[in-house]
Amino acid sequence: MLLMVQLALPAGAPSLAEAVVGAVRSGIAAGELVPDQTYSVYQLADLLGVSRSPVREALLRLAEAGLVRIDRNRGFRVLPPQAHDIEEIFDLRLALEPTAARRAAQLAGDAERDEIREAFAAMCAATSDEERFWVADHAVHDRLMHAGGNRRAATIIERLRATTALLGPPTTTAGRTLAQIRDEHEPIVSAILGRDGDAAERAMRDHLERTGRLLARSLADPGRVSSSADP
Repeated sequence: MLLMVQLALPAGAPSLAEAVVGAVRSGIAAGELVPDQTYSVYQLADLLGVSRSPVREALLRLAEAGLVRIDRNRGFRVLPPQAHDIEEIFDLRLALEPTAARRAAQLAGDAERDEIREAFAAMCAATSDEERFWVADHAVHDRLMHAGGNRRAATIIERLRATTALLGPPTTTAGRTLAQIRDEHEPIVSAILGRDGDAAERAMRDHLERTGRLLARSLADPGRVSSSADP
């Protein structure tokens, strides 16, 4: 039942499905939607004032991320995010991104290096604006993945980062400031621009291992962390 649940569509979402994802994600985080309760797709659509199509699309995304389980002809149930979900995601990222960073250092052309440099400059300029910072953070990772020459890997990383964002709170709740996260990216970017593949791979691995540990810890024991690791 959803009669007593308080949910609202967030402003500024790029689509209705994205807005429903945000509303459900916020409802889970706030304890409005709880495990061991079956919720109706129809009631959720009525509660949010949208048709059932964007609700179904949103629930499929949330199910892929592991936040809900869809019970056919019954509705959906909330699945609390677990630390091992983050650990699995970062195992995959560690298999792809350090190698991509090495390849970017070795293979990126001048135009690609300029794009990485510009994305990092935007990150440096946004340490007091979290929304702008995460846009720039995404751009840094995306540019270097493409510079590494494997577009399929870039697409996989994009999806893994999107899933991470659904599983937990923004990374300013996992023990680092935005300035500290920027500082972790600096050796990655410097190594790529300096064409040092070994250093680029090592710096990316260090960054991902630290991020994964902090995010997994925040899910395992939310009370132990007080400030975000980037998704």
